[in-house]
Amino acid sequence: MLELVITLIAVIGALGLICLAAAMRVIKQYERGILFRLGRITGEPRSPGLTLIIPFVDRLHKMNMQIVTLPIPAQEGITRDNVTVRVDAVVYFRVVEPTDALVRVEDYRFAVSQMAQTSLRSIIGKSDLDDLLSNREKLNEGLELMIDSPAVGWGVQIDRVEIKDVSLPDTMKRSMARQAEADRERRARIINADAEYQASKKLAQAAQQMADTPTALQLRLLQTVMAVSAEKNSTLVLPIPVELLHFLERGARDGQPTDHRSEKPETSETSETFEEPETSEEPVPEIAPVAEPASPYLDALTGPPDLGAVLDQPPERVTHGKGRPEQP
Repeated sequence: MLELVITLIAVIGALGLICLAAAMRVIKQYERGILFRLGRITGEPRSPGLTLIIPFVDRLHKMNMQIVTLPIPAQEGITRDNVTVRVDAVVYFRVVEPTDALVRVEDYRFAVSQMAQTSLRSIIGKSDLDDLLSNREKLNEGLELMIDSPAVGWGVQIDRVEIKDVSLPDTMKRSMARQAEADRERRARIINADAEYQASKKLAQAAQQMADTPTALQLRLLQTVMAVSAEKNSTLVLPIPVELLHFLERGARDGQPTDHRSEKPETSETSETFEEPETSEEPVPEIAPVAEPASPYLDALTGPPDLGAVLDQPPERVTHGKGRPEQP
């Protein structure tokens, strides 16, 4: 009899331990427990820790309260300025009301995903291409509001929505590249023109300073010669200023008569006078003596000879000793 009682107590204790083990539930820190008793929600969500339920009567559902990262598949649409683009995004959300997220919607993850895709298509159709490329913060805020409005009733809070990438057609990429290149070239030309303008102003000031002080030009010439000679070149290019040539011309004029062109020299090596032969029947015109220029080197530098004036002159008729004119 004693043995039967001991066995019965042992069986009851084992059953109690089994029931206790079946009634014990552990809820993690990032979870909340929703208790269903015979199909009805009982009480508030269970807090993290050890909790007990009635086996075969209660059923405990655990809801994750962590932030969920949900990628939105790439959606293809047409922008307001008729450009076809593909846009993908990512949604960050979390459950704030575990009871509503479990009861009011069948699968809150799938519901948020579908709502995000629909809202992303709507945002694409309402925006321009420039807004998708450069004004993403405003679009992210609008997309977050569109998704968060229905998600509030599901016990879900949208923390953040980010547009990850915007894919453009190849033709549009080439057009944008050409536009960016043209804009860069325009800015480069403007900067170059501004630099030329500033340099011209400085050069004009330097020229004015050199005009006021002629010695500065000679000093600048010597500096140029020193800079060129420092390179150890075999050839030295020495520029001759025009003022030096004018100085030489004035020196040559000072050494000659003041009005040498108006006076006719009696004899000159560069001019010849054709005397009329004794047997000539008609008078021979005299050729005026040509005066030597004051500075032949300067005249050769300052300009070419006036060939047109020489060619337009009528040919001179020269009579030989027998009275027969020579053809030019």
